Amino acid sequence: MRGLPWFALVTATLLALSAVWAIDPIRDAATGGAVAEATLDRSTGYLLIAPISAILDTITLLSVRQHVALVVTLVLGWVVWWWVSRRERDLALPSNRRVVRIGARVGIALVMLLGLYAVALMVPRPMAALQKDALAIVAVDFHAHTKYSHDGRWNWEPEDVRRWHRKAGFDVAYISDHRTFEGAREGWANNPTQSGTETLLLPAIEAVWQGEHVNILDADRMYQGILDPALRDVDTEALKLASLVQGNEPVLIETIPGNLSKVVTAKGRGTAGVRAIELIDGAPRGLAQSRQQRARILDIADSANIALVAGSDNHGWGHAASAWTMLILPGWRAAPPEEVSRAISGMLRSGGRGATRVVERYVANTDAPVLVPFTVPMVAWGMLRTLSVDERVVWLAWIAALVLLARVRGMRRR
Repeated sequence: MRGLPWFALVTATLLALSAVWAIDPIRDAATGGAVAEATLDRSTGYLLIAPISAILDTITLLSVRQHVALVVTLVLGWVVWWWVSRRERDLALPSNRRVVRIGARVGIALVMLLGLYAVALMVPRPMAALQKDALAIVAVDFHAHTKYSHDGRWNWEPEDVRRWHRKAGFDVAYISDHRTFEGAREGWANNPTQSGTETLLLPAIEAVWQGEHVNILDADRMYQGILDPALRDVDTEALKLASLVQGNEPVLIETIPGNLSKVVTAKGRGTAGVRAIELIDGAPRGLAQSRQQRARILDIADSANIALVAGSDNHGWGHAASAWTMLILPGWRAAPPEEVSRAISGMLRSGGRGATRVVERYVANTDAPVLVPFTVPMVAWGMLRTLSVDERVVWLAWIAALVLLARVRGMRRR
């Protein structure tokens, strides 16, 4: 019995069982229902390393509490392993050797844990992309950053942003750096002349209004003067004046995490205020609030008739998109970037709650305090349920290969 590859057998069994309760890897973030007009596309490279892709994607899409729960679970698992299999051997050693050996094992475990997160955050790898069924649908990210933000990755150029979004299936991404338009201007200058051939990078900025962080679309190109000289805060009076021109009001998007009780929404045409709100923000803290207060966000959007959007909030870390915003814009693929930019802003102004559809990657929600201790098994089970048939086959091939390799090594040692 000890000679059986129990880890491989248990994993293979879970793969088979999860196939019975399989679910789509993407869903409508507002309703939790299926998304008939889009699928999640896994490239050949993504499939070849399917177990690595799935695990690293899942780690990238965890909330703050889930990250803490994962680390605590791994630490406790290491302690249990040491207590069961190594405690007597270590305690039999002289005290100085015992301390060195235990310290070495702790150090190796910490290095492995840090290495896991470093790989998930920094090492380039194939990405899962949103595949849309209709040419009129445009997938948008309303919240991305470059190296020009104070908290952006030091070498994260606008063209890196473009490549990241293209690999994730985005047609448009708004560069909304803090206190600067440099990244947005560079991205705009290198846009193709016609949309649909490459991911468009459109200008925005993340600023503070009424104590809350908001993204302002086209703030540099169309609404100069509504920010203070430091480009940090929105000038309320200037915003009101700019909003008097009906059909051309500045589009403010409430970002999360934030204080939802402070959200000031627009009251109609010709008024200043938030015209869209993030239902999902891809940063760990944003994911936490999205999962904990989704009903409250939906209530704000419904009651004020404002659009729901998603933002990756990507600062150059990770290779998994948490959500996409889908809009229907007939003819956008042949239009110049200026027209696409105006059309998107116009949709958010006039379309209200029905202007968009937010599609999210599924990750089990364990942010409720009672569920936090069960984060690892619940998230792992949810990950297995979202695997495609191709991914399950590759997983089984990896398991077989690793078992065979272990057997060969054991035979050579003997």
